[in-house]
Amino acid sequence: MRRMFWAAVIGSLLISWAISPAHVNADKPTLSTYAEAAALIDVTSGRILYSKEGDKPMKIASLTKVMTAIVAIEQGTLSEPVTVSRNAFGKEGSSLYLKNGEEMSLHHLLYGLMLRSGNDAAVAIAEHIGGSIEGFALLMNQKAEELGMEHTQFINPHGLDTEGHYSSANDMAKLTAYALKNPTFQEIVKTKTKRVPRPQEKWDAVWNNKNRMLTLYSGADGVKTGYTKQARRTLISSATRDGQQLAAVTLNDPNDWLDHSNMLDYGFKHYPLHVLLKQGDKVGEGLVLGTSFVYPLTEDEAARLTIEREMISENTVAYRLGERGKLKLSMDGQMVGSVPIYAENSPRTAWNSRSAFQFTEMDQIDSEGSGFFHTFRKLWNALFTLSG
Repeated sequence: MRRMFWAAVIGSLLISWAISPAHVNADKPTLSTYAEAAALIDVTSGRILYSKEGDKPMKIASLTKVMTAIVAIEQGTLSEPVTVSRNAFGKEGSSLYLKNGEEMSLHHLLYGLMLRSGNDAAVAIAEHIGGSIEGFALLMNQKAEELGMEHTQFINPHGLDTEGHYSSANDMAKLTAYALKNPTFQEIVKTKTKRVPRPQEKWDAVWNNKNRMLTLYSGADGVKTGYTKQARRTLISSATRDGQQLAAVTLNDPNDWLDHSNMLDYGFKHYPLHVLLKQGDKVGEGLVLGTSFVYPLTEDEAARLTIEREMISENTVAYRLGERGKLKLSMDGQMVGSVPIYAENSPRTAWNSRSAFQFTEMDQIDSEGSGFFHTFRKLWNALFTLSG
């Protein structure tokens, strides 16, 4: 009864905060771009924060190489040598000027692929991993299906204009958020300059990244430029500030450098990441949260959050392994995430973690402890540390 009483008190406090004069009729943040299609995504949560014609299938030019790179990283061996075939040698468009029969490690080719957008590297990688362009395209489309890219079809690994080769801004945002969680991919796309040995040549290759956002925008750490006559200018950029990473996508955008700066600014300003729940938080007698939950929200949205506890039957394998249920977080009736609940003494609480953040990094995210989120954390802790 005491816990129910305090739950009602805390609920009323949150409601009163939400309807205080400072938060009534809060203006919804707005953003405009020159792009035909655009998307902005929070990398950690996968939440799309902004979308303009986001599901429209369009030509994407060399943004294709984001998929080429992540498939190669996951399917290949980075140290393995790749032989440049006659088919890859002299491939039209942007090039590393690889020689027919030249050997280079997959790892080094990936730098050439992403920094200099080498189409010859793309073909060499595709043939090495997939056996052929067609075989590699099959792997690309399998990964697209796995990631829920419903408005995407890949025909080649480089993005040169081809009938039936397309994606959408939202799909490329999803792909980018996935790829940026891979340490190898992350390291490659944030590199400004890479020196690669070429034993067959008189000097090493020195590749400067074509992505000007790396020098134009504070905190920028990726990802890929693109251009063809049909696709026009395409760009994916990413940046990290205060522990939060965002990725922006524009398709057919004549003013992409400016748009990306504005999109990233918009995301960091209006949709900061907040630690809503922490692994180890108590949620009842002998019950703790198995993972942390971080999510980007405006304060207006945060006031509309609801949390529901859903327990599982004792007659299940999961229960015997220590699981007890989950907390479901919803906003305006739509579930935005869930966190497992475990018995406090369960060994699973020691290793299970879905969050990409360690506690020190999560503390950095909410170090200021302001507004709704500071109130939320204090009231949450007050509720679940009560006795009885």
